Amino acid sequence: MRPLDGSVALVTGASRGIGAAVAVELARLGAHCVITARTQGGLEETDDAIRAAGGTATLLPFDLEKEAEIDKLGPSIVQRFGRLDILLHAAGVLAKLTPVSHIMPRDWNEAVAVNLTACWRLIRSCDPPLRAAPAGRAVLLTDSVAAAPGAFWGLYGFGKAGQQYLAQSWAAEVAHTTLRVNLADPGAVATHLRANAMPGEDPTQLPQPADVAPGIASLCLPGESRHGQVIRVAAAA
Repeated sequence: MRPLDGSVALVTGASRGIGAAVAVELARLGAHCVITARTQGGLEETDDAIRAAGGTATLLPFDLEKEAEIDKLGPSIVQRFGRLDILLHAAGVLAKLTPVSHIMPRDWNEAVAVNLTACWRLIRSCDPPLRAAPAGRAVLLTDSVAAAPGAFWGLYGFGKAGQQYLAQSWAAEVAHTTLRVNLADPGAVATHLRANAMPGEDPTQLPQPADVAPGIASLCLPGESRHGQVIRVAAAA
């Protein structure tokens, strides 16, 4: 028996990077993964990797800017699979690194929609089935910029800071239940978002998504007792 056999996980941002790597790890541990992202091709590549690891997945091309559709996610997963045990929210957008006074309305709206509003709607949609699960687990990816504002990072950092506040408030509200909510900070990882933010950086010198996936996936296990924390996830040796 694998530790997540019989469970169902929803993974956002699963077409590449950390979201894809954690989806593969959760599937390897036995979870059936409902994987979402905007790109069908990327989801198909993740599905291939999940199958190669002996797991199963359902592909759901999905744009988190379509806010009302998010409300249907939790109920539709329960309707199809009878349960939802894990939420792994890895989707995010860098938008632009720019002075706060130079932020354009279009970029602001995208950052708000993807990095903050989508988080709120996911919590609304997934809270009931996660509370009803025998050992519901929610893990949201965060970033150190949420706690350490810096020049030009306002457009990205405010969303992460807001997401962190929402998640920890949610954690306090469900503390009396079996649901455990945490934030995972993987640090600097060779992702597409990181490459856009740090174009002069050598990605071969950074941990890869697969290196941090086991640590993040471990926060979704039934025996995980940490709750309401920001957890720095170390890369696997």
